[in-house]
This record gives sequence, structure tokens and C-alpha cells, in this order.
Amino acid sequence: MTAALAASPPAVQSLPRTPASDVKKLGWRGVMRTVGREGRVLVTNHDQPEAVILSTDEYQRLVQAAESAQARQQDALQALRQRFDERLTALAADDAGARLRAAFAQPATLDGQVLAGQTH
Repeated sequence: MTAALAASPPAVQSLPRTPASDVKKLGWRGVMRTVGREGRVLVTNHDQPEAVILSTDEYQRLVQAAESAQARQQDALQALRQRFDERLTALAADDAGARLRAAFAQPATLDGQVLAGQTH
């Protein structure tokens, strides 16, 4: 493995490879046979990674995985927004100022413990 390929991410290093000269020598059909068999192939030029050719099935799988990851991220963000909004509504209550003043008026009793929030 060359230095350039060794510096590539592991996902690139593990791909089946074909040199660019094979694309010329075997033609597009020859390369596509490899893509059909493997789902993807890394094309190298002088042992340098140049391109990855994907089958349409493999491309669709990657797109679906990316969309699924994005949906999970959006769901987590929405849940965070909802929790924040629920906490924020307590500050909008009519008695919020009075409750805050009452809380500050009471002496803190930590019993030797440091409190960092609800989850700590």
C-alpha cells in the first residue's frame, strides 16, 4: 500500500481497487463488471486514489443511510427544543418573579455536596 493510500480513510483503503489503466484496457464494461460484483470500486492513478465508482444500488443505500442519520439528528434536535421550550414556559408564568425571589431568599443547604444541575 502506498503512502497516499495509507493516509486515506479506512473506508477507502478497504475498497476493491482497479488502476485507471484498467479502465482504458478493459473498457467501461470491464470496470462495471467489477462494480456489479463488488458494489463499488476505487480507481487509482499511480497508486493514488482518484475516484470511487458506485453501483446505483450502493449509491441508493448510502443516500438512504445519510437521510436516516439526518432524520435521527432532526428528531433529537426537536426533542431538545421541546424540553427547552417546556422549561422556558416556567419563566413566562405570572408568578415566575415571585418564585425566583423566594428561591434566592432561602439559604442554600448543600450538605457538603456541590450541585451542578438535575442530571449531575
